[in-house]
Amino acid sequence: MGYYEPPFHITNKMLGHVSSISEKLGAISPFHSLESRPHLRKNNRIQSIHASLRIEATSLSLSEVRDVINGHLVLGPQREIQEVKNAYTAYEKLDEIDPYSIVDLKKIHKVMTSTLIDESGEFRSGEEGVFNGEQCIFMAPPAKFVPKLMNDLFDWMKASQREIHPLILSAIFHYEFVFIHPFADGNGRMARLWHTALLSKWRSIFSYIPIESQIEKFQEEYYQAITACHSAGNSDIFIEFMLEQIDLILDAVIRQLQASNEQISEYVKKLLEIMEYDIPYTARELMEKLQLKSKETFRKNYMNPAIDMNLVAMTIPDKPQSRNQRYVRR
Repeated sequence: MGYYEPPFHITNKMLGHVSSISEKLGAISPFHSLESRPHLRKNNRIQSIHASLRIEATSLSLSEVRDVINGHLVLGPQREIQEVKNAYTAYEKLDEIDPYSIVDLKKIHKVMTSTLIDESGEFRSGEEGVFNGEQCIFMAPPAKFVPKLMNDLFDWMKASQREIHPLILSAIFHYEFVFIHPFADGNGRMARLWHTALLSKWRSIFSYIPIESQIEKFQEEYYQAITACHSAGNSDIFIEFMLEQIDLILDAVIRQLQASNEQISEYVKKLLEIMEYDIPYTARELMEKLQLKSKETFRKNYMNPAIDMNLVAMTIPDKPQSRNQRYVRR
């Protein structure tokens, strides 16, 4: 064919997800995507950044990430705080990115890793591996091969963008990028951001769909899919995995958009009226504002319905009973 072609096969499972995703995108369009809901857009972007960094083992909570982005003082590891600032700046440039340009890839990597590594914006000179925590999944190709491998990958994308569906092409890129591991640091963050950039080029709504948060929920499966593809010699399992996650996150987005249009109860309305966007509140603070004494009444009539409708989110969703739990209006 004259250029490298990543090994993959189109399966019925992939086609089923592509069809389902397309239908859901059609269901979202009557709500005018997220363009008229800046608070939802920002909230989803913060979720994306927090989840992508969580996959890389950041210790910052969602509320702390939100505070960093909003310019508030956060007491935490300075490197992680800088990673949040860099990631937010990088995601804000999504609309400017040409996802088929290596020059743009290096520019965004420079933004993503600013002040954090010496080889910021440049392909690595040393050897790297793909790790899930302490576990090495596989060693990446030698550094001397990286420039050619990346040129081959981008040449293939540019040649195939009209022949291969963007949902499949972006997943192939994601896996191949992780396999090549072209940078000294930030490869996972860049792979997930670039996946979003490719999809955003196809449908702009993907700029604000937190695919990363869905991956973070299934982090073990994410790495297992990468490992399985490495053993199989093709990216089929990873493509299917990513399409399934996109299919699932669109369900959540549809619920989120529908909830913002539904007739909500007077209780939930009162709760939302006392909550400012991007401000984390304790349950006690909210009960005092609502002049409530019963925790059961607060949970049953106010907080639980608001969470179910995706109007309010917990800052520590995996530990609902945490004494550090806060609630944020979406």
